[in-house]
Amino acid sequence: MKFKLLVLSFLSGVLLWLGWTSIGLGPFLFVAFLPLFYVDDYVRNNSHKLKSVNIFYYSYLTFLTWNLLATWWVYNSSVSGGLMAFILNSFFYAVIFWLIHVVKQRLGNKIGYFSFISIWLAWEYVYIHGEISWVWLILGNGFAENTRLIQWYDITGTLGGSFWVLLVNVLLYNIIKHLFKYKTLYGKIFDSILVILIILLPIIYSNYKYNSCLEKEKPISVGIIQPNIDPYNEKFGGMSNSEQLSIILKIADSLVDKNTDFIVGPETAIEDNIWENEIYNSQSIKRISDFSKEHKNVNFVIGAVSRYLYENEKPSETSREYGDGGLRYDVFNTALQISEDTIKKYHKSKLVIGVEMFPYPKYLGFLTDLAIDLGGTSGSYGTQKERTVFYNSVNSAKIATVVCYESIYGEFVTDYVKKGANAIFVITNDGWWGNTPGYVQHLSFSRLRAIETRRSVARSANTGVSCFINQRGDVIKPTKYWVEAGIKGNINMNDYITFYVKYGDFIGRISFFISILILLMLLVKFIKPNIYSK
Repeated sequence: MKFKLLVLSFLSGVLLWLGWTSIGLGPFLFVAFLPLFYVDDYVRNNSHKLKSVNIFYYSYLTFLTWNLLATWWVYNSSVSGGLMAFILNSFFYAVIFWLIHVVKQRLGNKIGYFSFISIWLAWEYVYIHGEISWVWLILGNGFAENTRLIQWYDITGTLGGSFWVLLVNVLLYNIIKHLFKYKTLYGKIFDSILVILIILLPIIYSNYKYNSCLEKEKPISVGIIQPNIDPYNEKFGGMSNSEQLSIILKIADSLVDKNTDFIVGPETAIEDNIWENEIYNSQSIKRISDFSKEHKNVNFVIGAVSRYLYENEKPSETSREYGDGGLRYDVFNTALQISEDTIKKYHKSKLVIGVEMFPYPKYLGFLTDLAIDLGGTSGSYGTQKERTVFYNSVNSAKIATVVCYESIYGEFVTDYVKKGANAIFVITNDGWWGNTPGYVQHLSFSRLRAIETRRSVARSANTGVSCFINQRGDVIKPTKYWVEAGIKGNINMNDYITFYVKYGDFIGRISFFISILILLMLLVKFIKPNIYSK
């Protein structure tokens, strides 16, 4: 029996992974938890020989399988970082599933299955908004390749997809359990019809919305650069910054015409010790500014590594020592908008844990020197509290420039839109992961942001996939992996505010509140075991 339980736990992990393949297998998530539910029931029904901690071990196998199959490519950028992500992420999910198991055991199946939905969603919500955060495997992300099914994410965001998956799994399992026990669906006819409607109605509505989605014609002309510079062997040492910028400007020159409004380059494309205190003295900035001057009205949006020296201000918690003079400075992963005579900047503020930051620097600041060096500068990067929206006065374009990892956080991206952004640029460097599913998955999450906000996306990757994405999540003019390329096209601006932009992850907030009530009930049950007994 132990072997059977292990196989079923492994099977749940495989079914969860299918949502992260590139061939649109998201609907498998509707049955992904069924094998693990059986394991959970078996452990509870055999409590005389199996302790509740066993469900932690079995579910850990499920979630480790899911993590390894879906995100194995993380090891390409950091073996140690990848191992920590696999181990800790699986641990967190296993703890949550064990907690739900305890609720079922103490408060009964009805509250238990209800808690499965609410506590899981509450955990996803906390995970999304905490500093310790690796949200690649939020369940709602598993439909990123099935955008025709999830056009309603502009109402719910990805947590709506998670709720969909969890609810269907619970209903299906109880129907199947009833069928095996009584050999008939009698007594579960209503539930069977209900689960069919819960699956089909969102899909029907989504397809209707997809087919009727007409973008308001309000175009801007954008050129996208994919310089294809090897991040391991060229970007931070094998090729000078001047040579790299020459490649970028050469591609940019091939894209510009009299109608071009923006040129978009990738994350950290400029790295030549730019000090923001004297940014206009940077040779790279001067070259881009001259390009913009030569091509009137063109705004150049590009990533850079920049530094800021604190001379008369209080240093931030992420600042580091500058020489022996007692001064401190911050390093930023920065997005710049450079025009003929102005420079605007935004500092990436959702950072990759263990690579660009350590969580809670006020308390763990002594660990920042352990951050993984992926070229350039290691240690925790600085951030900024508010999102910055780049503005083009010629055509009233207001651009959310989302830097790499930030693009997997739905509610975070809505902060740009609330500040007036009517289009989104995503700048990234997906070359760290090699030719793996990593860069494909990262692209697919940008499709979710387009749907949630109904904003067109222009995506520039150093390498990976550069492309345009329309307001219903369709990928347009994608480049190939590991090729130097430039593409140009029009994207439409949109000022419409979706329900999700306005209210964000409301499903997570409601679930968090409900989960607190359930956990309080559980606590009372431990203190007074007979309190809910008849």
